[in-house]
Amino acid sequence: MAKRCDLTGRKPSYGHNVSFSKRRTNRRWEPNLHYHRIWVPEEQRFVRLRLSAAALREIEKKGLMLALRDRGLKLKDVER
Repeated sequence: MAKRCDLTGRKPSYGHNVSFSKRRTNRRWEPNLHYHRIWVPEEQRFVRLRLSAAALREIEKKGLMLALRDRGLKLKDVER
């Protein structure tokens, strides 16, 4: 399964570890993802989403439906 946030679309980023001798080896930075059940009052049910920490903060501030609308998404687009 892809490590991708359902709301923000964040995914792993790639780069190099650089040692003291400047030798470069590949590495990747994983997004801070969490599975979360969120109550949707408009539909009177929970939805299960895989969200980054930044997306959880956004949902806390705006609410799920407004955060989805701001990104041009619908609930069925992100629902698991």
